Amino acid sequence: MMRLPKVNHRLSFLSLPPFSLPSLTTSVRTHGHLRTHHSKRFKSISTMPCRLGNLVPLNSIAAENVGSRSNASVSSTSTTEEEEALACKYQLPPPEIKDIVDAPPLPALSLSPQKDKILFLKRRSLPPLAELARPEEKLAGLRIDGKCNTKSRMSFYTGIGIHQLMPDGTLGPEKEVHGYPDGAKINFVTWSLDGRHLAFSIRVFEEDNSSSKLRVWVANMETGQARPLFQSPDVYLNAVFDNFVWVDNSSLLVCTIPSSRGDPPKKPSVPSGPKIQSNEQKNVVQVRTFQDLLKDEYDEDLFDYYTTSQIVLASLDGTAKEVGPPAVYTSMDPSPDQKYLLISSIHRPYSFIVPRGRFPKKVEVWTTDGKFVRELCDLPLAEDIPIATSSVRKGKRAINWRADKPSTLYWAETQDGGDAKVEVSPRDIVYTQPAEPLEGEQPEILHKLDLRYGGIYWCDDSLALVYESWYKTRRTRTWVISPGSKDASPRILFDRSSEDVYSDPGSPMLRRTPAGTYVIAKIKKENDEGTYVLLKGSGATPEGNIPFLDLFDINTGSKERIWESDKERYYETVVALMLDYEEGDLLLDRLQILTSKESKTENRQYFIQKWPEKKACQITNFPHPYPQLASLQKEMIRYQRKDGVQLTATLYLPPGYDLSKDGPLPCLVWSYPGEFKSKDAAGQVRGSPNKFAGIGSTSALLWLARRFAILSGPTIPIIGEGDEEANDRYVEQLVASVEAAVEEVIQRGVAHPNKIAVGGHSYGAFMTANLLAHAPHLFCCGIARSGAYNRTLTPFGFQHEDRTLWEASTTYVEMSPFMSANKIKKPILLIHGEEDNNSGTLNMQSDRFFNALKGHGALCRLVILPFESHGYAARESIMHVLWETDRWLQKHCVQNPTDASAELDACKDEVSNGVRDSDNQAVVASGGGGPELADFEHEGFYSLPR
Repeated sequence: MMRLPKVNHRLSFLSLPPFSLPSLTTSVRTHGHLRTHHSKRFKSISTMPCRLGNLVPLNSIAAENVGSRSNASVSSTSTTEEEEALACKYQLPPPEIKDIVDAPPLPALSLSPQKDKILFLKRRSLPPLAELARPEEKLAGLRIDGKCNTKSRMSFYTGIGIHQLMPDGTLGPEKEVHGYPDGAKINFVTWSLDGRHLAFSIRVFEEDNSSSKLRVWVANMETGQARPLFQSPDVYLNAVFDNFVWVDNSSLLVCTIPSSRGDPPKKPSVPSGPKIQSNEQKNVVQVRTFQDLLKDEYDEDLFDYYTTSQIVLASLDGTAKEVGPPAVYTSMDPSPDQKYLLISSIHRPYSFIVPRGRFPKKVEVWTTDGKFVRELCDLPLAEDIPIATSSVRKGKRAINWRADKPSTLYWAETQDGGDAKVEVSPRDIVYTQPAEPLEGEQPEILHKLDLRYGGIYWCDDSLALVYESWYKTRRTRTWVISPGSKDASPRILFDRSSEDVYSDPGSPMLRRTPAGTYVIAKIKKENDEGTYVLLKGSGATPEGNIPFLDLFDINTGSKERIWESDKERYYETVVALMLDYEEGDLLLDRLQILTSKESKTENRQYFIQKWPEKKACQITNFPHPYPQLASLQKEMIRYQRKDGVQLTATLYLPPGYDLSKDGPLPCLVWSYPGEFKSKDAAGQVRGSPNKFAGIGSTSALLWLARRFAILSGPTIPIIGEGDEEANDRYVEQLVASVEAAVEEVIQRGVAHPNKIAVGGHSYGAFMTANLLAHAPHLFCCGIARSGAYNRTLTPFGFQHEDRTLWEASTTYVEMSPFMSANKIKKPILLIHGEEDNNSGTLNMQSDRFFNALKGHGALCRLVILPFESHGYAARESIMHVLWETDRWLQKHCVQNPTDASAELDACKDEVSNGVRDSDNQAVVASGGGGPELADFEHEGFYSLPR
């Protein structure tokens, strides 16, 4: 289901792009903070060398030997490659890969509310494994660091630099925020409404290597001087859910750890009874494979212990007042007029089968000083939300303040019981009501929708845009309503397919109001009384994305393109409106926008453009993060699947590559399938050939430094038109898509036909295993990271499949590479995080798939990464993943002796002779002309040090 980003009325920060790109954060607030990711610590690591699946404990290695090295592998340099491969010690990849990953990250950027200052938020490189290994509690879908009383694995900033934006568009010299302890870890950076202060949390690791709890600090933006918000050193932040928010220019609401809280509850040494779950009422309860759930009463008590907060209203003058009773508060949202608070909390009874987002939820309105006004809803436990996409919770949902009113609430309520399979009209109703309604005053119906409500952009009483969508049909509609006029009939502004990116008109640009909220920006043209807004869009075209900014007449639908990205060399985007805090409509001839600009080889920079001249002034000058790849070659290529579907991919070639001199290269294909309802939409081009090649720490593009060709993101559309279910022909369409991609790079002469490897992460790993099972003639080996390979272990749906195993058993079985393990004859490297908490991809999937492969004599290898989740974070883990991948590619791709052309011919001969497997796919029993099974090297399971 298409959803708008949650639109609240305060300043927010956008999520960060890959670490190699400088990111700038400016949009509307979700919870008012720039959130960073994942970190932990531990003291020692033991290693286990392995032989053919047997684990034999070795002596432990001190933490400093593993966590702090930078120039050498833990393993002895005198060992051979095979000894290194079997000795379970962390390894380092070749220097040309390691140096790119270790490059210092560029800062994140944040604009002040008045757009007169920019923060440079300093970041460090990859964290050591010691941080991930810190103890954590797994409760209700959360992972909590008990020492810090926050979510575990949380990254941080190391410093804050302030730059004044000068009148000529340049940046002034940097002024460091100072006054906090050396080595402090900074999180939740938040501007005050007037931009004069900054609030953030810090934590400091003590000498005993344990973490301190978080404290709130504030900094003066003119001087950079920082100080604690609370005078008492014993007031700590509870950052498990919402943490703090500015109420006005001089006070904040803070979720604190209750001062009366004692030690954590102790787990009983002897249980009081068995663990029992019951469905004696015969309710139909279907849930996905959620992880880290509560297991017993002790877990419930522990969840309450860490998540219960005391809200405190704290002023910059040092005064503080407790507001409301202690509870498990999940969000605090002040009204635009700063008179009321929208308070959400969860409470018992909890559940052992669904995470905290479905626990009973209470939403109340308080005054800012903590007086209870009224209860909006108290939703019961929601274990029975149907698994069909577009199903939702019963009752009030998406409760928010109107951004254009002082204190008016709005929300949506489902009319179909939350079940997407129920046909009803209307399906959703949007209501609105004052914070304190008059006695007997009922909520007012704002709008009725036949699809699923997706959000509202507010402007004023004459204009708001309401969004609705339906995933099953991919239909999305935008309505124009006049909230203050009952006589004005709602009308449809856009009605289109969400898959049709070519028809995307863009989304409205928002402006900041004096109250600190964000609303649709109205634009005034000289001598024109029309109602204009700005629509910014990605500008998808058959030649790639060309972002744009349109001046759109909301009444007539006419539009004028007032800005467009360069088409030939650069990729530019509109980031934010400048001068948007002035009252009244914005004048077109005084318009100022912040844009970003990048190219295939030039890092992203930021510019200010002013109307009417539209002259661009560059305000940043970030260096290239990996100059050794500055001259890489990038091309967006198009080709066709055998059923006529148009496909695209991005082809990268190493710096200095010359086809006539260098010939075909070993090639790595890295992708992730997607589902579509139409062939036309599936064939549309997405992305831009001119975007900078951002290289993440586990990116396939790292192998450009090893002289590989990289085919990145070849589109693999799994199409189900009309009433057809896409996954019923998953294997057929998967093979056809990838076969077309492989044929394209071979035809171009850039890829050696018997040196093409395939890889992917998560659903891409699932793809990889299926390709080695059903298209062995295409690839010499595969790399599958953090995948799910047996769909019967996810019986109530996966991805967008909303049929159960019992409703589509044939599809579940045929899609599962686990069921085709006997067909996989090409080398496959499986990698998985030991603490994977992603729904459906628990590490048992890789463990059992490896055993199935080994049971059929397949050449396979399984690497389990201690303390890692679905994505990998620690430097040791990432470096080792890169080492494993490079070793696999060098051994089974670069040095692959298989004659792929003969293999392909043999495969085609078998197809022409009618030899097919049960999935109606061609099968090569001998492994496609490769060595006989008895000649395959057998490599055992092993676990990295723990």
